[in-house]
Amino acid sequence: MPIPDDVTGQEIDKSVRQELQSLPKTLGEDVARNLVMVARLLDSDPEQAYAYAKVAFRLASRVAAVREAMGFAAYSTARYSEALAEFRAARRMTGSAELWPVMADCERGLGRPERALAMAGEPEVQRLDRAGQVEMRLVAAGARRDMGQADAAVVTLQSSELASNAVHPWTARLRYAYADALLAVGRADEAREWFGKALEADQSGTTDASDRLAELDGVEFVDALDLSAEEADEVTETEADRPSPDAEAKPQAEAEPAAEAKPQETQATDTDPEPEPHAESESKENEAAPSAFLDDPFKEPGEQA
Repeated sequence: MPIPDDVTGQEIDKSVRQELQSLPKTLGEDVARNLVMVARLLDSDPEQAYAYAKVAFRLASRVAAVREAMGFAAYSTARYSEALAEFRAARRMTGSAELWPVMADCERGLGRPERALAMAGEPEVQRLDRAGQVEMRLVAAGARRDMGQADAAVVTLQSSELASNAVHPWTARLRYAYADALLAVGRADEAREWFGKALEADQSGTTDASDRLAELDGVEFVDALDLSAEEADEVTETEADRPSPDAEAKPQAEAEPAAEAKPQETQATDTDPEPEPHAESESKENEAAPSAFLDDPFKEPGEQA
């Protein structure tokens, strides 16, 4: 896999560099550079990130950071069984519980929400920091919804973190998940309020709260780039049929003297042909296509034990 020259491997976290020190220097540098590419591409091109993770895995499968990177690359491409296996391996190597929420989310991805819900009640949750416990709550609420327990999902998300006015990296997602859960049980007015609160906290644009608000308000958007060739031609023809601004701006007073100056025409007889009516240009208004709102089913609500 080609790696840009500007990627040195020094961009990775210090703790990961320390793990790689157990490898020969040249090998460690190669692994580090591949891990940098995984991090760079994980959001924008998950498949490419997965390919770089596979290279790092082939070079250093006994390094916990590599197994974790492999897990996240597999997770981002919906390879949930593979991701779960890699997260379990990384957890065995480090003894850390920080991967517990994403492991539970893999269970959801594999169609086993009841297992994800059971994991929310395990002692490992108590070892998580506050951010990890919020993630676990999001996953558990999502599992509730997977199981058809929409009202329980709403209750699951009601917490001190949700009620707090402080803004943390997870605040926007938690408020968004709560709004979405409210909407699922028909509480649209409350959902709108919480989508608004999510938007206030979403400084990095991690959610589509603004689009969801527009949807609730009945606002529809049309992207000109999405118009078909036929629709684009209709728009062009409609524009061509419109009178020019100069013609519209011409004062009526200027047109009247010219009409008065015309010689009086002979009155039409019964045999005179009737003047043909002017054909009016027909224009077709483009219908506004509703925006598509795509939600990731595995980044929704969760529950804390």
